[in-house]
Amino acid sequence: MTSNRPYLLRALRDWICDNGLTPHLLVDAGIAGVRVPASAVKDGKVILNIASRAVGQFEIDQQSVHFLARFGGVSHSVEVPMHAVLAIYAQENNQGMMFQPEDAPPADPPPAPSPEEPPKRSHLRIVK
Repeated sequence: MTSNRPYLLRALRDWICDNGLTPHLLVDAGIAGVRVPASAVKDGKVILNIASRAVGQFEIDQQSVHFLARFGGVSHSVEVPMHAVLAIYAQENNQGMMFQPEDAPPADPPPAPSPEEPPKRSHLRIVK
């Protein structure tokens, strides 16, 4: 089965926003594929404000969360692989959900080398 994490993230973000609160993501910045400014990382983690007023081009797909955000007045493209998301919560009251650690999705295995086939014999026969 596919991960339920992207579905839960979308639903919880909507729920937090619908209640007039500010959604934040807690992300493990040490996971490969996390793209955030190094200055935002503290103790190997980063907290990202994902409210509509704080981000642009916000999108959650099956593999990652990505958006544009400003850090220190400078716009950055942010990418967070789904398995790097540790929690989503409302800043004002800390209500939300923590996630169990999840392994990175397996990479597609390299194609198996095709075994050498023995040379085929001719199917023609000499008829006398």
